[in-house]
Amino acid sequence: MDFRLVSEFGPKGDQEQAIAKLVKSIKAGNRHQTLQGVTGSGKTFTMANIIEQIQKPTLIMSHNKTLAAQLYSEFKTFFPDNAVEYFVSYFDYYQPEAYIPRSDTYIEKDSSINEEIERLRLSTMGSLITRDDVIVVASVSCIYGLGNPEDYKDMMFGIHQGEEIGRDDFLTELVNLLFERNDIAFERGHFRVRGDVVEVRPAYLEETAIRIEFFGDEIDRITSIDTRSGHVIDEMTRYVFYPAKQFVSSKEKLKGAMVAIRQELDDRISWFEKNGKLIEAQRIRMRTEYDLEMMQEMGFCQGIENYSRHITGRKPGDRPYTLLDFFPDDYLLLADESHATLPQVRGMFEGDKSRKSVLVDHGFRLPSAMDNRPLRFDEYMKMTKRRLYVSATPGPFEIVNSRSDNPTFIPIKSRKDADFDPTFFKRLTVKASGSAEAPDDFDISRNGGQLIVEQIIRPTGLLDPVLTLRPLKAQIDEAIELCQQRVEKDERILITTLTKKTAEDLTEYLQGVDLKVRYIHSDVDAIERVEILRGLRAAEFDILVGINLLREGLDLPEVSLVCILDADKEGFLRNETSLIQTAGRAARHVNGECVLFCDTVTDSIQRLLDVTEFRRTVQREHNEKHGITPTSVKRAVQKSLHDRGVTSKIGQEMNASLVAEDEMVYNAVEVIREMEEEMQKASAKLEFEKAAHLRDQIKELKKRAGLEKDEPKSKGPAAYKFAKKMGKGK
Repeated sequence: MDFRLVSEFGPKGDQEQAIAKLVKSIKAGNRHQTLQGVTGSGKTFTMANIIEQIQKPTLIMSHNKTLAAQLYSEFKTFFPDNAVEYFVSYFDYYQPEAYIPRSDTYIEKDSSINEEIERLRLSTMGSLITRDDVIVVASVSCIYGLGNPEDYKDMMFGIHQGEEIGRDDFLTELVNLLFERNDIAFERGHFRVRGDVVEVRPAYLEETAIRIEFFGDEIDRITSIDTRSGHVIDEMTRYVFYPAKQFVSSKEKLKGAMVAIRQELDDRISWFEKNGKLIEAQRIRMRTEYDLEMMQEMGFCQGIENYSRHITGRKPGDRPYTLLDFFPDDYLLLADESHATLPQVRGMFEGDKSRKSVLVDHGFRLPSAMDNRPLRFDEYMKMTKRRLYVSATPGPFEIVNSRSDNPTFIPIKSRKDADFDPTFFKRLTVKASGSAEAPDDFDISRNGGQLIVEQIIRPTGLLDPVLTLRPLKAQIDEAIELCQQRVEKDERILITTLTKKTAEDLTEYLQGVDLKVRYIHSDVDAIERVEILRGLRAAEFDILVGINLLREGLDLPEVSLVCILDADKEGFLRNETSLIQTAGRAARHVNGECVLFCDTVTDSIQRLLDVTEFRRTVQREHNEKHGITPTSVKRAVQKSLHDRGVTSKIGQEMNASLVAEDEMVYNAVEVIREMEEEMQKASAKLEFEKAAHLRDQIKELKKRAGLEKDEPKSKGPAAYKFAKKMGKGK
């Protein structure tokens, strides 16, 4: 099917000119183009319109799972008739294999696989092979090794009604696809047999199985059934089964791989012995021979991905097969929050290489394990031919390449390397024309055809937040006064600090002056972060203190004030990108303001002032020209589980006064067990807010049942020391 965008709204503000320019540039064959869209300008909607007009399979990359899940949900809504897929790391927990020579410590690989995400990954691979109308929202996981797509295609197994095939031959084909027989626990990737009826549960379907009924050696009937009720969903005349695992290979290739692995093993043992490393020689012999025995008997082994070079028939040093190989040559790449996504891609290879080099040198892995790796950045660029970088703060790589005539790319690493000009965007920006067509004077060949387009007009008419500079002295007193003013108006506040300890101490101090406040940083788990943000929006508290997490991707319409403490401490947390992103958190409120506490106007602060003033001027002129009155963004807050009756069972258990203590504890344990299962299911389905609510209810239930105690909070002189350290004047 063609890509068809479904929305009750059309492009507004300068979305039209951005869409027109970028589509024209992409169709002209340009490899680099950048959309510099301010916070709240509808960059996601612009991306959706570009996909509809380009009509090519699309990969949307994000730098973390949470933002990827948000994008996945939005694009599922925009393209309900097309295949929108989600591809991120399927590990809930992952401890990679490693060795520490100094202490002679070997750390074995340990992981916990999220079955729901694994299903979504398999669905992604199947859709890319069988459909053209595919949008994949992915994390950096897409540059890590997968099986050969040609092997995946070759192993697909199709059947049709009336086909002559014996039941046993059909079961053999399923086993070759790595399906497992289990007549009791009918889970994904399993099949069960009942006489002449075979039921198969593909790993890529959610609650659906395929029932095949045989009449002798002929397929008599094919139906899809609900795995919970067993009811027939649909009658089918044909069906195609995909492999049940992501890493698949034919028996012939596996046999050839085992020969090559044994040859490499002999060579490696000989090298170790020649260099007097007898322990390493014995270690690699035992480990590899055990893996070969497992492959011989079972068809797989633990850590089989480390032998992927031999299994896929690649030469030493060749890049691995990845999800990008499943796309056609003319696909479109959209790098969301590119200033964070591209550096993440760039850093994956070296980190993986340093860890595996130690394993290889000490006999834990064969040298071929080094070829089970993520893509190098140059390999990644060669495999992505039409790229659109999307960010409110494009990095130097995007800036230089989008204004260069270089047909491939220039590997820029810093703004100094890029010779960054802070007035560049001012000179490059063309004001919104209000037309869906690119203006006549738009020269597609300028700068070699590469393009940077600014999208600074918000559909709501909101201007960039007002910037206010205040001195560092008494910054805490000033912040408290500003917070109190906003709380009286029922508005929310974000405060950013430089360290985790400062965030925690500041939170405790503000609580001491009767402000409702919480903190958030990297030690707070992902699900709890979502719950904290929901609580801020729902007015459960008014102030959120954080460090570097109060930046990209946070959609908090109720926030009207952002306070940046120690704004003149130039560095990673106070550079231009960080300041612009943080200030943008107040851009969805009509009273948006960002207060920077500083004694010196650093280069980063000055660039923030310049860019903000320029944008506000353009936005104000646009509003006056079109008679637009700015309005705050309105978005519903998800209800708490308290309001949905989810905790009623807890109340029944815990408030039953006639229940003996031992029985009460037992009942609580049963409820906790059920709720933990529900929490895990919610997390697997990416329903992080629901999972966070359940987690909090479990914690409360444990406390009330005496199964968990509150951790004591620090009191006393800490608040005084903190106030003195942060420049409190009184």
